[in-house]
Amino acid sequence: MKKIVLSSLVVLGFTGAVFAQGATEFASVDADLSTTISLSEAQAAWPDLTEEAFTAADVDGDGELSVTEYDALVTANAAPAS
Repeated sequence: MKKIVLSSLVVLGFTGAVFAQGATEFASVDADLSTTISLSEAQAAWPDLTEEAFTAADVDGDGELSVTEYDALVTANAAPAS
């Protein structure tokens, strides 16, 4: 399943540039403390995040990112080490 998410992100052209501001902790992005991250919360942290990339990361299709989905998205898009 993880390969599908990663492949989807590559196909969508979603790169580490969205995360160039640095990985943000889940708790700080979850502004409403719902224990999930909505598209609007994610875009507040990363304005360049597209709806398509968010949807690709939302493996269970519930419209929100769980901690696991969020961590996979951050890990898949971490900037390469300099």
